[in-house]
Amino acid sequence: MPESKGKVCVTGAAGFLASWLIKRLLLSGYHVTGTVRDPGNEKKVGHLRRLEGAKERLRLVRGDLMVEGSFEEAVMGCDGVFHTASPVLGRSTTDPKGEILQPAINGTLNVLRSCRKNPSLKRVILTSSSSTVRARDDFDPRVPLDESSWSSVELCERLKIWYALSKTLAERAAWEFCKEYKIDLVTVLPSFVIGPSLPPDLCSTAADVLGLLKGETEKFKWHGRMGYVHIDDVALCHILVYERENAKGRYLCSSTVVDNDELASILAARYPSLPIPKRFEKVDRPYYELDTSKLKGLGLKLRSVEEMFDDCVASLTEQGYLTPTSSSMLETTD
Repeated sequence: MPESKGKVCVTGAAGFLASWLIKRLLLSGYHVTGTVRDPGNEKKVGHLRRLEGAKERLRLVRGDLMVEGSFEEAVMGCDGVFHTASPVLGRSTTDPKGEILQPAINGTLNVLRSCRKNPSLKRVILTSSSSTVRARDDFDPRVPLDESSWSSVELCERLKIWYALSKTLAERAAWEFCKEYKIDLVTVLPSFVIGPSLPPDLCSTAADVLGLLKGETEKFKWHGRMGYVHIDDVALCHILVYERENAKGRYLCSSTVVDNDELASILAARYPSLPIPKRFEKVDRPYYELDTSKLKGLGLKLRSVEEMFDDCVASLTEQGYLTPTSSSMLETTD
């Protein structure tokens, strides 16, 4: 058994990223308290209880972003808190402000207010998004975007980019709160996260990837150009910036930025039996690159697009969403 590294809390424990983060934390020797809406719902949390080390070092407690003080039990006595929980925008929302903007901001502040009451707290890691960096129309496409860039609130509101707006406002609120109350905060800004899913139900990103592999283009065409990153690398990034005392500020976490047509070409060649679209309808999206040198400077090596999709396809097949016949037609040209 690995040597104990202390006690940490992970919010939104049953989620796609949080599940991987908990898996990695347990393997590293941490005692983990995870918050979920209903600890008794085995369909939602059973995969967490089956993780290696969970029986000895994982505790699940109730926590709700919209219930003030509901995270106090979870964070008390923890050295670190990983706040990954965030509301997800539904496919057809009529009230984006009520469904995602206010819950994202108030939920983050709710967790931080509980953290402030914990005398053992050393650091908070907040899962933000690369969408807090790139939703703007005033940058030079020849200069890669880095952590100093912030998305335009006005642009997000005008174009109704609610997810990016929610993440931007929530992260800004977190920085203001932590500055006022002297909480050591580090934020992680992942791009589009790809990889195997531990929860039994597909998250929105995995569902989008499954649609792409089955020939659907509607969702992905709006990406235009997008950064991608392996789910395990995002989990490892969270732990790395928590453990490194010299880690400060924001960290973009992204492997490769590609256009939709380039991605389709890579995937079609790699999985020739799948009905992956060859081309996408063009949408007006600015060209951009992401500068991840700050994270790479900490020593984290990020997996390629091919590796993350290979792992994702294998997971979707194992879970029964893809047939073994189609997904096994993998061209290994490496």
